Amino acid sequence: MKKLIVNQRYNGKKLNKFLLENIPNLSSNLFYKTLRKKDIKINGKRISENITIHENDEIWIYLADNLLEHNVNLDILFEDENILILNKPYNLEVTGENSLTTFVHQNYKDSNFRPMPCHRIDRNTTGLILYAKNEESLALLLDKFKQHEIEKHYLAWVYGIPQNDNKRCEAYLFKDHKKSRVYISNSCKKGYQKIITTYHVLEKYDNNTSLLDVEIETGKTHQIRAHLAHLGYPIIGDRKIWDE
Repeated sequence: MKKLIVNQRYNGKKLNKFLLENIPNLSSNLFYKTLRKKDIKINGKRISENITIHENDEIWIYLADNLLEHNVNLDILFEDENILILNKPYNLEVTGENSLTTFVHQNYKDSNFRPMPCHRIDRNTTGLILYAKNEESLALLLDKFKQHEIEKHYLAWVYGIPQNDNKRCEAYLFKDHKKSRVYISNSCKKGYQKIITTYHVLEKYDNNTSLLDVEIETGKTHQIRAHLAHLGYPIIGDRKIWDE
């Protein structure tokens, strides 16, 4: 059995989206089987339909604990007395409940200082996460990231092939908190913030797709996904539609 509280991010979303993204071991088939058996409660009421949920809804799902547990084997690429570099898997937050940091802390529970992440990437993005293993390293690395003295590169497989192999692109981004969406504009508007995204074409494929090495000078919500789509090169597999 597991209890979850709906946060603002999932306000107005379907129940299956919330549960599948917050219970990693839950499959679509198991979700609908559980739903048919009325083993899901929302605000104390058993349900049998994939209904729309709202912020602060209280959800109970009745499944065996082994199906609700999320065990992660840490993929350590480098470690010394100061830092830890991990390869974060898909469908896992860096911080929060049942996050990568949760499992890091479990593995280092006997340490005087539990490793802390120095940056984050999205739940559905895989890649390297740098952790500091002591207070001195944490302060130093956070400052290095703030001063842009550490480079972060993202690989994006996109539809389309850019005409320019290298380009630094500027635009403006607006985050709509109520709809949990972002919007991109070429011109500055009220509430919009400037974003800068640079890409370098690594590979061009015959099926009109390409592999890009992306860097961002500004770190806004969904910046890479939204800005690339706005430029006409949406990331393959990204189901969101980014509007201006």
